[in-house]
Amino acid sequence: MFWRKWQPARLLGRATDPLFRGLEVDDDWLRAVQAAAARGPLVYVLRSVSAIDYLALHHLTHRLDLPRIDFVNGLHPVLRPLAPNAGLSPERALAHTIELGHSAALFLKRAPRLAAAHRSRREADTLLEALLALQAAMPEREIMMMPQTFVWTQRSEKRGFSVLDMLFGPADYPGELRASAQFLLNFAAGQLRAGEALSLREFLERLESKGQPEARVNRLTYALLRKLERERRSIVGPPQKSPERVREEVLRSPKLQAVVAELAGPGREGQLLLAAKARAMLKRMQTLADSEIQRTMGLAIEGLMEHVFSGVDLDTEGLERLREAARRGPVMLLPSHKSHIDYLLLSTLLRKYAIQLPAIAAGDNLSFFPAGPILRRGGAFFIRRSFKNDRLYAAVVDAYVRRLLRDGWMIEFFLEGGRSRTGKLLPPKVGLLSMVVAAALEQQGQSVTFMPVSIGYERLMEEGSFERELSGRKKQAEDATALLRIGGLLRDRWGRVNIQFGQPLELGPVREAVGAGADPVSADAQRAIVTRLAHQVMSEINRVTALTPGALVALVLLNHGRRGVSSRDLVAHCQHLATLMLSHGARATSTLVTPGTGQVRLRALHEALAIYVRAGLLRQHVPGEGLTEEAHKRAKLHTEPDVIFTIPDAKRLRLDLAKNTIVHLLVDRALIALAWLCPSDEHGLDRDERAPLAEPGAEPWDAAPRTEPSATASSRRALGLGVLRERVHSLSRLFKFEFMFRVGGSFDELFDGAVDDMVQVGELRIDGASALAGAGHDGLAGRGWLEFYAATLLNALEAYRVAARALRLLLRGPLAERELASRTLRIGERMFLEGEIERSEAVCQPMIENALAAFCDQGYLQREGKELSLAESFQSEEAVQAVEARVKAYLPRRSNEPAW
Repeated sequence: MFWRKWQPARLLGRATDPLFRGLEVDDDWLRAVQAAAARGPLVYVLRSVSAIDYLALHHLTHRLDLPRIDFVNGLHPVLRPLAPNAGLSPERALAHTIELGHSAALFLKRAPRLAAAHRSRREADTLLEALLALQAAMPEREIMMMPQTFVWTQRSEKRGFSVLDMLFGPADYPGELRASAQFLLNFAAGQLRAGEALSLREFLERLESKGQPEARVNRLTYALLRKLERERRSIVGPPQKSPERVREEVLRSPKLQAVVAELAGPGREGQLLLAAKARAMLKRMQTLADSEIQRTMGLAIEGLMEHVFSGVDLDTEGLERLREAARRGPVMLLPSHKSHIDYLLLSTLLRKYAIQLPAIAAGDNLSFFPAGPILRRGGAFFIRRSFKNDRLYAAVVDAYVRRLLRDGWMIEFFLEGGRSRTGKLLPPKVGLLSMVVAAALEQQGQSVTFMPVSIGYERLMEEGSFERELSGRKKQAEDATALLRIGGLLRDRWGRVNIQFGQPLELGPVREAVGAGADPVSADAQRAIVTRLAHQVMSEINRVTALTPGALVALVLLNHGRRGVSSRDLVAHCQHLATLMLSHGARATSTLVTPGTGQVRLRALHEALAIYVRAGLLRQHVPGEGLTEEAHKRAKLHTEPDVIFTIPDAKRLRLDLAKNTIVHLLVDRALIALAWLCPSDEHGLDRDERAPLAEPGAEPWDAAPRTEPSATASSRRALGLGVLRERVHSLSRLFKFEFMFRVGGSFDELFDGAVDDMVQVGELRIDGASALAGAGHDGLAGRGWLEFYAATLLNALEAYRVAARALRLLLRGPLAERELASRTLRIGERMFLEGEIERSEAVCQPMIENALAAFCDQGYLQREGKELSLAESFQSEEAVQAVEARVKAYLPRRSNEPAW
């Protein structure tokens, strides 16, 4: 075998091996190639002739012990493998290689020459014909075609004339010089992707079954190129056009032209004026995405992430679902929105994992210099927060989004509209989604996928400004001076980031669910599709939001009923709660839970505590240091079981931001617990139904004394299931603007499912038609778990009580909603300081605003423009007091015992 050992191609391969050692392939690629090779001889199909691609493929097949490549076309003889079929024609040599069961590499096209700068020559027609003939001659065997795409640069092709493209070939069909330059500049970040394997035997059978044997080479070439193109486009995105060309295509939109004509009237001068305005709007709006700027930004953000964050927990399985969706067609990325760095972070990770970068809808408040020009070249396009009364602007946005979608862009926008200041998801704003859905419904034969994404942080870099806004202070506008304050933020450590992907959603099932299967879709049906899709996206984001150490620790600390909690109790309850939530389908980051075993990592809890202690959100007290001296500042966390952690009242609001990221996981249980624990019907609750006795001699629910009874006595109480159901229904209506409830079932189905879950783990017990506290689990009685769950909502219930107290301000007449909310916050501060409410985090502007919206929904208030006034039936002191009394009646009695 001397000839094989010393052949030039093999020596060159050995010499270039060090360049390809950093080329990584994922396990899916290896499994796909091995599975195809197990079915029959393998033909690697590549797009255009490239020595670099062949050498890289040769290196990988040798390194991973895959069948060796004994044939390649289109390369200089020095580079070709010196196989036993040497001297034969290319067609016969390929057939001989396959007959021996060896592998081949087949380039479909050759890079364009000067004479045809924008066309590439077909390279493999006769070779494909030879393979088809060989497959027909041996039907008992399968020849497997395996499309392979090497991407050495994520720079997308540019449409239009280019001297560089004419001389060296375009970016997507580079000549050897350009391909070599791309490789040398980016070989460390090279990507290899495999398209779906194609069986020639199945291909021929399909043609025969359809009676289409003619032009089989063209059909095969198209099928292979389509697979290759899908892989390439999923990495580099669509070809880029000049800004001027994009504007001209958008302005030619028939819908936009119709709006211009309608608004301008018959006069030519008016139409030209509005067209000029539309052009100016579009110029201020459109993205100028530049791959080099995006690459530079990506490297800078990666460095920033390493400096300020402890790491990133990434849902890799979800990332592959996104990659698969990007192969099929345009993707709408719909992330949660808690921080300005959401879009920077997500784009950086997509670039790192070789998925095309999106065009990102950003508010025009971020278009200020110098951030605006940088973000625009990073992929952002800027639109106003609201434009419902500006038909021309809305038409320009619609036409631009349609153009992006038609060109194959991935588009990212935040369904919440703006950043959540509370940590909870905001209600969806469907303006931009409506435009995308309308455009997608008109796309024939193109799949549009909607991908929910949850982005979570242990600490938010904006928590300081959010705290000020939550307390009622005016939001500061984004401008260049805000950039000067970033330096202080970069000196701190902000914990870990986690990114989770939901299941991709498509319009087909949503259309069927709302009964809009037929074309054309009516306006009412389209609104129903948008509404259902929006709530499905938000529900999916909530479902996949990961349980993090920081959120878990914050939840347990804030739910505790005493001044402080020992390290022993804190850690124990975090572990029990995490185990419970995971058993009911919650996700957890790999830093919190050991994969495989499901054990909660003690170290992760200590790291979260250390982050909060260093930030001043927690104080740790070592026994023996005294109570009168100021707490010492410590560089390290004390983990002894008897160390006590306390939360300064002024910092509870910041911890509430972390708690709220996972509060939706407990809302159903918390509503049931709050309804079960509410003390009596003295304020009008459940007048028509009395709870039966838990057992002979026990006191009835409505006769409970004003002082808290013993745990033994209280655990014997029973509440009728009908009463419990009605109370939970009433609370869920009260909190309809506060929490994002699950979709996919009626209230009764969700209620029954939650009760069954609580009964199964021993938190509740059903005796006939009554609900009692269960035996409990994990060392905590059923009543203890109910009190813990109820404590999750106490700050919200107290905020609604504060809002109810403030309704008396409207007895003198209507007030602007903003002024009423501001004055309500002052009332809340007084109620907290005087001890009427317990939770300082209840004095929170978004919750006050949600309470006012709920009071409007329930008929206590009426809205006229921006002003709120009392409904006619509630324009008296007694009626206003009754509203507060109804809210207050849901508050459990205070106890000296902790919530758990």
